[in-house]
Amino acid sequence: MPETKPDDKAPWITYRPELKVLDCTVRDGGLVNSHQFSDEFVRAVYDACVKAGIDYMEIGYKNSKKTFPAGKFGPWRHCDEADLKRVVGDHDAERTGLKLAAMADAGKSDWQTDIVPAADSPLSMIRVAFYAHQLSEAVAMIRHAAELGYETTANLMSVSTLADDEIDTVLAAVAETPASTMVIVDSFGHLYREQVDKLYRTYTQALEGTGKEIGIHAHNNMQLAFANTIEAIILGCNRVDATMFGFGRGAGNCHTELLLGFLRNPKFDLRPIIDVIQHHIVPLRRDIEWGPLLPYNLTGALNQHPRAAIEWREGEQRDDFLAFYDKVVAEI
Repeated sequence: MPETKPDDKAPWITYRPELKVLDCTVRDGGLVNSHQFSDEFVRAVYDACVKAGIDYMEIGYKNSKKTFPAGKFGPWRHCDEADLKRVVGDHDAERTGLKLAAMADAGKSDWQTDIVPAADSPLSMIRVAFYAHQLSEAVAMIRHAAELGYETTANLMSVSTLADDEIDTVLAAVAETPASTMVIVDSFGHLYREQVDKLYRTYTQALEGTGKEIGIHAHNNMQLAFANTIEAIILGCNRVDATMFGFGRGAGNCHTELLLGFLRNPKFDLRPIIDVIQHHIVPLRRDIEWGPLLPYNLTGALNQHPRAAIEWREGEQRDDFLAFYDKVVAEI
């Protein structure tokens, strides 16, 4: 019987150089506190990403100040060039090995005016987030950002609520764009392994021959974010998102520290991530809350946006889980 190499049994547990990690701690975590982070915090996350060998850091949003007024929302909701350069200085992606990204939401971004040419910005990537009904604008945004010299991604949100033909329509349009990556976004933390499998295969087949990668951005409402990210990696997903200590709105996200510990890439160094968690992220728990608490578990199971759970946790009945259960079930 021929000898079986470990790679033949499970190639996903070996070093895969084409697999890239994007840390979105500041962008996604900022949804918890309206992006009111100190420069020190953002710089600490940036330094940790550089030292840890992370491939991309999503430093915030490129969203409209009309929709998200300055003052009420911190600078990382807008990522003005002056704010970026104040914190990351003369950032050089080639020198540091880290590319900086920002997310622009369809319907919430002044993308025609606020996104400057890539040559004039520390940013290397614009991630375009959109709902299915915003497809036309999303395609225009992707093309605009690419023309300005950015790498781009297409992040279709709330995919767990869409019918197959809606997903097919989006994929057909994205296939014709210069987006480098199409991201499976589990906005409500509702997906199980079987659904991740189906979506990965659907995305892959629709984008075959385009050279696009498939990514995953998992939320932790049912404590499956890490498991679903691993499943996507096993299937062949080469673009994976995570946040340090799972920091993110509601139930949070796949944990960066778990993901790096799982991957077999020798360039990753876990210690800088643990350092920033201990000294900068854990202290935030004194004032703000995130993680897969029961109300978020319920909205995830019911395929609902976590806003109802977030609002409940801000009210006087925040710990009356039974009352919340009765409320959300009655509204189905």
